[in-house]
Amino acid sequence: MIGIIGKKLGMTQIFTETGEQIPVTVVEATPNAVTKVVTADKAGFASVELGYGAQRTARESKKGERTPKGARAATAEIGHAKKAGLEAAPAVLRSFRLDDAPGKDNTIPTFTLGDTLKVDMFAPGEIVKVTGTSKGRGFQGMVKRHKAGGGPNTHGNTKHRRPGSIGAGTDPSRVIKGKRMPGHYGHARHTQINLRVEKIDAERNLIYLRGSVAGPKNGIVLVRKQG
Repeated sequence: MIGIIGKKLGMTQIFTETGEQIPVTVVEATPNAVTKVVTADKAGFASVELGYGAQRTARESKKGERTPKGARAATAEIGHAKKAGLEAAPAVLRSFRLDDAPGKDNTIPTFTLGDTLKVDMFAPGEIVKVTGTSKGRGFQGMVKRHKAGGGPNTHGNTKHRRPGSIGAGTDPSRVIKGKRMPGHYGHARHTQINLRVEKIDAERNLIYLRGSVAGPKNGIVLVRKQG
């Protein structure tokens, strides 16, 4: 399902002509270049690989010069980008399937290396789905991770936020698989569906989506058309 790679800037609000206040998430999606085209004959399904942003490239080493700090694009990444006619290797690469959402005439869109996709591919009022990575919260207990009620705060209780009993002793004499317990919370892929495009700012490459989107500020999100 074709879409675009963007960066979540945060949330704000806009007002309609009738004065209705709408909370929106602002996504910045600079033009995405097509870096790879996969046909159904090779992989069994048609897809395109899009690139977002740009990585820094290592300068030509000269004798006596110090190599600057920071990550640089690998040689393989630079070569992959040159095939698409790009000067710098994209910072983010994502693949989008094309054959799972054909057009109204059942035709699958086609792309060539070097093509660019911009925010004007969406229109206000269109319904999309957005995939992002939720905020990572590290190791958390039962109360925060699973919204447990916790124990009493008085009458000598000392286990206010602990899980308590986690299984029977006699039968089945073990902890049941899938038991909700403390552990890693957040930093998971999440897709929000049925989000409405409220506004498109093509000059600044901005998409205004009604409601919230998973992830922190400056997090990478995928905005895809919803069939």
